[in-house]
Amino acid sequence: MGFDVGVVPFNPDGWGPPESPAAPLLLSRNDGGSTQPANIPFAPFSRSEKLGRVADWTRNPNFGNNAARSAGGRDAVFDFALDESSALSGAAADDSSFRLVDGKPPPRPKFGPRWRFQQRPQLPQRRDEEVEARKREAEKERARRDRLYHLHHRSYASAGGHGAAGSHRDAPARKSSVDIQPEWTMLDQIPFSTFSKLSFSVPDLPEDLLVCGALEFYDRSFDRVNPKNERRLERFKSRNFFKVTTSDDPVIRRLAADDKATVFATDAILSALMCAPRSVYSWDIVIQRVGNKLFFDKRDRSQLDLLSVHETSQELLPDAKEDINSAYSLAVEATYINQNFSQQVLVRDGNKVTFDEPNPFASEGEEVASVAYRYRRWKLDEDTHIIARCEVHSVTDVKGQRAFMTLNALNEFDPKFSGVDWRQKLETQRGAVLATELKNNANKLAKWTAQALLAGADLMKLGYVSRVHPRDHFNHVILSVIGYKPKDFATQINLNTSNMWGIVKSIVDLCMKLNEGKYVLVKDPVKPQVRIYEVPADAFENEYVEEPLPEEEQVQPPAEEDATVGAATDAAAEAEPNTAAGAAEGERDAIASAV
Repeated sequence: MGFDVGVVPFNPDGWGPPESPAAPLLLSRNDGGSTQPANIPFAPFSRSEKLGRVADWTRNPNFGNNAARSAGGRDAVFDFALDESSALSGAAADDSSFRLVDGKPPPRPKFGPRWRFQQRPQLPQRRDEEVEARKREAEKERARRDRLYHLHHRSYASAGGHGAAGSHRDAPARKSSVDIQPEWTMLDQIPFSTFSKLSFSVPDLPEDLLVCGALEFYDRSFDRVNPKNERRLERFKSRNFFKVTTSDDPVIRRLAADDKATVFATDAILSALMCAPRSVYSWDIVIQRVGNKLFFDKRDRSQLDLLSVHETSQELLPDAKEDINSAYSLAVEATYINQNFSQQVLVRDGNKVTFDEPNPFASEGEEVASVAYRYRRWKLDEDTHIIARCEVHSVTDVKGQRAFMTLNALNEFDPKFSGVDWRQKLETQRGAVLATELKNNANKLAKWTAQALLAGADLMKLGYVSRVHPRDHFNHVILSVIGYKPKDFATQINLNTSNMWGIVKSIVDLCMKLNEGKYVLVKDPVKPQVRIYEVPADAFENEYVEEPLPEEEQVQPPAEEDATVGAATDAAAEAEPNTAAGAAEGERDAIASAV
């Protein structure tokens, strides 16, 4: 059986097949005996046209109307819809007798539920193209996020190359507040999920054992400050602020010698423990067990001395320490603002309220900040009492009675990070501003509230302080001052006092079971948990000082005198190596001439 190739026609007059039919490659015989092409479509073309696809398997000839099919152009011949052997040949013949009169598209129906979810069926090819387009958009968005992530984490790669993966809360670039030494022994590890389940109610009200220091009155004119009537933040360089740890406090030593309690701490240390589940940054507390007594201390220049900024925010802060918007620089700036704010809102006319004893940390004739230390005692159980040194910053008259007050300041450094511009929102949307701060600084606000509750303050004033310009971290303005009652504010921010005391009680009970010695409680820099280490007795005294904060690194405004002294120092530093280089060159010339 052979294969009949047939006759290949030759057209001497031009391109393409001749006008007269010739025997095709594949023939079919009808009843008359003549031969015709068998279901082979032909598309006329010229040499100037681009050849399309040979066969389109994605086209659907059954979709749409005749206009949709005719829009396919040259590729429509591959539909086999106009062939006599096709099932649609009859319909195509009927359609050919119709003429399109109105070429306008049909009017779109008005918006309504009847067509809101109606979607036109799509050709497989178009659907694939849209899927690919969505993939490309997703890739662009992912690349943009990665670019922003690497922009804020440039130092991660230099530190170890770990900043390119994972959530920024799990990034290992955030280091511990204290270097864990090899000779330390880890005794216990407590997750924050355990803290959230604790509850303890102090049976009795606290007792004031002693009040030291002096307080100035609050200036009520600051209650009328608003963004349109802002006040420039002043600097108080002559007033001294003291951050003395527990065991260095002479009053606490005296109370411990008189056996007034078994546990001793400060309000800053207790508030860090009470609000530990809200903390993100690493911190540490030194615990000393001496006999049957416990002393909760902080290290010199500890992280507890600084105020965190945007600690609980999802927005990334720059990691470079020299950046004015890095976590460290903002903490120094916030501490500086908070101290100056607490002194500026006072009536500085020399009228002060004095107490039992003067400031225990001030020298004679030294100008100190307005502060009073209340040494208060709480009863945890029959055998355990705790004494804490609590601070109040001012006093005011409320209905003829004196009321203690704490003064703290929130600071705005760049509205782009928080998304809320205080100058525009403080008057009209004060609740939104506070809600944003509660989201970004939940731990700081909770610690301030806990300190006000421990100190028995009747009011707590929150100041809103912003930079004059987002790139100027030296000059600030006070935009508003708002007062709250500590108990009401604690309820507003969901701060449970029973849970706070439950955390303290559990830590005290755990430490009471330890042997005499020195221990350190460290918040893990990445995971929500704390660890207890046993450390040598001489730890943190000489060689264990980490992250010093010298005076020259404190954020201070530039002064003309300092600039003059700095220029003279730089000139002297440049002259010294030049002189040394000249002497060395003269010595070399002398040796060369001798040789």
